[in-house]
Amino acid sequence: MKQYIKRYVKHFDYPLFFVYIALAVFGLVMIYSASMAWSVNYYDDEPDRFYIQQLINLSLAFPAFAIAAVFPYKHFGKKWMMMTVLAVVFLGLLLVHLIGYEAGGARSWIDIGFVNIQPSEVAKVGIIFYLAGVFSNKYKKGNINKLNESIAPPVIILTLVLLSVFFEPDLGSMMIIGAVGLSVMAASGISFKFFAKMAGWVIAACAVFIVPIMLFASDMIFTEKRLGRLDAFFNPFSDELGFGLQIVNGYLAIGSGGLSGLGLGQSIQKLGYLPEPHTDFIMSVIAEELGVLGVLFVLGGLAFIVLRGLSIAMTTKDPLARMLATGVSSMIGIQSFVNLGGLSGIIPLTGVTLPFISYGGTSVILLSLAMGVLMNVSMFHKFEKSKK
Repeated sequence: MKQYIKRYVKHFDYPLFFVYIALAVFGLVMIYSASMAWSVNYYDDEPDRFYIQQLINLSLAFPAFAIAAVFPYKHFGKKWMMMTVLAVVFLGLLLVHLIGYEAGGARSWIDIGFVNIQPSEVAKVGIIFYLAGVFSNKYKKGNINKLNESIAPPVIILTLVLLSVFFEPDLGSMMIIGAVGLSVMAASGISFKFFAKMAGWVIAACAVFIVPIMLFASDMIFTEKRLGRLDAFFNPFSDELGFGLQIVNGYLAIGSGGLSGLGLGQSIQKLGYLPEPHTDFIMSVIAEELGVLGVLFVLGGLAFIVLRGLSIAMTTKDPLARMLATGVSSMIGIQSFVNLGGLSGIIPLTGVTLPFISYGGTSVILLSLAMGVLMNVSMFHKFEKSKK
């Protein structure tokens, strides 16, 4: 292990590392700014409540990044690792249905005393590791395009994960997991014909369970809150004091910022007009306080990570490295789009957090773990290129 670390650490990807750190620290500062009034007025607590909690989250996230960065990524192609990942993912998804509690309209959290865990966040990362391991082994054996050997097991696993998240119900996370899973499959080296079949199998398998439920138990899925969010998507100003409140005040925050913003800490909308401004609508506060420049800083950082990951995926020769890099970068890109699309009105709100920026322990820890794996793959890729 010592020799492994010495060999790869000299190829450390400093730009990727510093962008990740910059986003995490910037997010911490903006969480403090966005949550002060909310913490005092709605939680009757100290103004730094969420800042301190996120600081604790980052104290766990950075070691997770460091461990993943030096842990040989090739272990993800081993059977014991794939089984371990699946066990953790399904245990979390099972427990959330048995002992989980509801927040934001979804039963998606587990309270274990000193910390709350969101299993769907674990599933996002876990499905990348599992699918990358499975398909890299299929690719090496030369049976990547065989229907019975390649498609059935991963399709069943992915479908079960999607259905479990659907029944929470957390439709935003379900959409992200499905898209990320298909992204990993697309990068596996499989032919377009078989990729289309796999995508079709996943969609069909989910539809078999979801369509009857939507027809006969629609009250469980189409709750008043979700229907309200859908109405707010089409016309938020029709109910600007109700379901459109968050979107409308998000628009006001974004529109107030201009080029350079009102100044750090000077947001008006965070003072009670914008619900939970430190979570999925934190970009609205960034736009109001730091203007277009602050928004471009975040978008530029996220875009750099996504493009860096995709660049590694397209140039590495190792199929496992290719799929891990594709999975991690696509997860960050897709989740960013879902978050920003919701607050800008491009898609309906889903409650998905903005990677590295929004408040959330499980999210930032799992994203940091995934970033560590991407760093590991990047170091291997640079080592691979140095041997030429």
